[in-house]
Amino acid sequence: MDLFGQRTASEHNLLPFDGHAEYHGPLFPQHEADTLMRVLQETAAWRYDEVRIHGRHIVTQRQVAWYADQAVSYTYSGVARTALPWPEDVLTLKTKVEDRLGERFNSCLLNRYKDGSVGMGWHADAERELVKNGTIASLSFGAQRQFRFRHRATGKTLSLDLEHGSLLVMKGETQSHWQHALPKTTRIKTPRINLTFRQYG
Repeated sequence: MDLFGQRTASEHNLLPFDGHAEYHGPLFPQHEADTLMRVLQETAAWRYDEVRIHGRHIVTQRQVAWYADQAVSYTYSGVARTALPWPEDVLTLKTKVEDRLGERFNSCLLNRYKDGSVGMGWHADAERELVKNGTIASLSFGAQRQFRFRHRATGKTLSLDLEHGSLLVMKGETQSHWQHALPKTTRIKTPRINLTFRQYG
């Protein structure tokens, strides 16, 4: 299901029930989004992500970087990570998102997908360290990728394309009732970076 049709952004609730998600579309002109993508690729403290699945330690093809107000620990998929201090470019993006939404964030997880062969399976951002029912704001740069929602109880699914420089917001009970995923695709040959600004409790 395409929620928007051809390049149409909506700030209304995309979810039919049990949560709230808004797509704000691109926040930056093309040239600025291109520059931000290049800077993030070159300067973020990228490392290959590690997860523990069924007792096995796995190094993924997805690269991550995590920043926060303090050197706090954050655990998901059975692996703990410690946040680094904010770099200036990410802090500037945080301020822009905060001003847009009227919200405040104290941490950010960055993900880098080298191409469409790297994705993310069904999951919810509901780790115990995060503020329950808090807001998560996701900025996307680079390759346009499909993003999917799936309701836990009914199995209902929704999908949208995240454009270069765009903002997606999830809040309220979304993480309790919906999962989301970034499907793999052989069509995409270029990288994507997303920044998920979070409220760490």
